Amino acid sequence: PTVTSPCKILKCNSEFWAATSGSHHLGTEEAPEFCTALRAYAHCTRRTARTCRGDLAYHSAAHGIDDLMAQHNCSKDGPTSQPRLRTLPPGDSQERSDSPEICHYEKSFHKHSAAPNYTHCGLFGDPHLRTFTDTFQTCKVQGAWPLIDNNYLNVQVTNTPVLPGSTATATSKLTIIFKSFQECVDQKVYQAEMDELPAAFADGSKNGGDKHGANSLKITEKVSGQHIEIQAKYIGTTIVVRQVGRYLTFAVRMPEEVVNAVEDRDSQGLYLCLRGCPLNQQIDFQTIRSAQATEGRARRKGPSLPASPEAFTYETATAKCREKLPVEDLYFQSCVFDLLTTGDVNFMLAAYYAFEDVKMLHSNKDKLHLYERTRDLAPGNTAPSGTPPALWVALLCLSQSWLCLL
Repeated sequence: PTVTSPCKILKCNSEFWAATSGSHHLGTEEAPEFCTALRAYAHCTRRTARTCRGDLAYHSAAHGIDDLMAQHNCSKDGPTSQPRLRTLPPGDSQERSDSPEICHYEKSFHKHSAAPNYTHCGLFGDPHLRTFTDTFQTCKVQGAWPLIDNNYLNVQVTNTPVLPGSTATATSKLTIIFKSFQECVDQKVYQAEMDELPAAFADGSKNGGDKHGANSLKITEKVSGQHIEIQAKYIGTTIVVRQVGRYLTFAVRMPEEVVNAVEDRDSQGLYLCLRGCPLNQQIDFQTIRSAQATEGRARRKGPSLPASPEAFTYETATAKCREKLPVEDLYFQSCVFDLLTTGDVNFMLAAYYAFEDVKMLHSNKDKLHLYERTRDLAPGNTAPSGTPPALWVALLCLSQSWLCLL
């Protein structure tokens, strides 16, 4: 028998929509009626608060109610009413039954509410990590490490040495677990390894299972064996997985609310996309890159790699990366570093595709590029898109000249 969730937030949502979603938008003269329905909505959510603790839809509704109360100058004290029934157009009932509103994250926000704030995390190359807070790191992290671990999703990567005896590693295995969520999706596991990028979950399915909202979780194959995309609409999340050369890249777009949905916040210390790599696992690749540039030659690949290695100097690596990454940001610098340490031109493509995924997934187009100098600025700040690092520093000095005199 099917177990029904004790959390009744979906019922509260439906009643509020029935009361306020008529054939026309509520005008100013109907504000008292809207406030009455909103108070009824708040009362309904309070009744189910205990059984909905930790439920994403419940917390979205609670925050949305407060926002709407403020926007419409509604008093929290006043009459409540039973919602009026809305006559649904033909076919609408079936559509709602097949795709519950709870299974579409963005639709769960009322039309008057602010849009959710989306964040991005990516892992590629040797490996280079861009966290949800736009911190950029190069890490060793050999073995299995959790990238994401929250109430709805778990992502783990396994990194293996690129060269025997080298600290340079790259992602050879990726496991994504979508946890069962109300009437939307069953638990689903996706797993990719080197030379195996499936276009289906581990059980052979391509959606969320047998529940009503199963299509709110779907896998799409963009390029066979090279590029897949997973849409998890019920948590507003998009994941891109690629195989570039022998190794995997990962990129995700996720609402901030979902990112922070963790029961035990103390366990977030190993959540790489949120906290970054531990200090003892981080590599200062700028220092290494400078030494390599002075040295004037690259380390060669070992015999385990299938192709004949190409030896890069700092100059030839820079020229090669500039073919795909004309802006000398941290993606460009990562490309140079990876060519020098591995000699494998596929790492240039990994950096290129990682930046392409940022352009598609990052919600703030002013933060696409990251520069070395950003670590001297306040957290989260970046140089304007396309601005060379030296010019950015000069502009900073002009605006705060007293800093340059110290």
